Amino acid sequence: MSDFLDIALGTITMRPYVFAFFAGYLVTAVLHLGCRKTVWFTIVGYLIAFASEYSSINNGFPYGWYYYVETTRNQELWVAGVPFFDSLSFVFLSYCSYATALLVLSPVKKIKGDLVLLETGRLRRSFSALLLGSLFQVFLDIVTDPVALQGNRWFLGRIYGYSEVGTHFGVPIANYLGWLLVSALLIGALQLIDRFVGGRDKPAGVAAAPLRCLYAPFLYLCVVAFNLSVTVYIGEKLMALTGFFIFTLPVVMAAVLLFNRINRYHKDELAAHLTDFPWSPAASAGSARSSHHNS
Repeated sequence: MSDFLDIALGTITMRPYVFAFFAGYLVTAVLHLGCRKTVWFTIVGYLIAFASEYSSINNGFPYGWYYYVETTRNQELWVAGVPFFDSLSFVFLSYCSYATALLVLSPVKKIKGDLVLLETGRLRRSFSALLLGSLFQVFLDIVTDPVALQGNRWFLGRIYGYSEVGTHFGVPIANYLGWLLVSALLIGALQLIDRFVGGRDKPAGVAAAPLRCLYAPFLYLCVVAFNLSVTVYIGEKLMALTGFFIFTLPVVMAAVLLFNRINRYHKDELAAHLTDFPWSPAASAGSARSSHHNS
């Protein structure tokens, strides 16, 4: 029993940054989706991610052939040859990528010091959210995987490698194609959970969480900033510069779209939002006119 507790504790203490991101995900997702949907997605998302990793290390699909270095097997939790923290990270990466996609796709209503995302159930479960969220997650991996592969040069440690050296800083293109597939499966699962679990339950703490539509995108940017900072720290200037260039356009586009869509919505969009989420803070803001009220 004590050995298990030591391993469980080591899982957290060896990867504190992973569990800090995971804690941020839990808070953000509960405020957005509610407790039941968050719990369901955490479990289902982990199982999908684990299955994909187990398949790849044994069959080469979907990420290509790679392997884990078992130097920490007696220090942290492993499940069937896969570090527990690694599959768990897919969950918060998928959610913050999906929520960032919703921020790009949805109109926004400004209410005093708050911004309310006028999302709808239809938009949450749309193909646009699925595709854009999946691509946002792949872009994260384009930055995280190369520096993680250099884990022996920072506090991550050398935990995995590819059977053949890939073309993108050692990472094979098959890995990114696999991430696109698995990201779509994860976000698709989240969309199904959103549809069939919990109905229109009001997430706890919504009223006390201003600007909550920005929490997940902020978490997304924190993951990007963390990995780029580590890349700079280990002296991989070209890798870091490539990462900065990759994210300049999507970050600026998202910011411009957000700014341009504040209070620029049709009254039908507000009505559809309130029909799906009658507890939304937008409901108590009165019937302020949008810039397209008469369009």
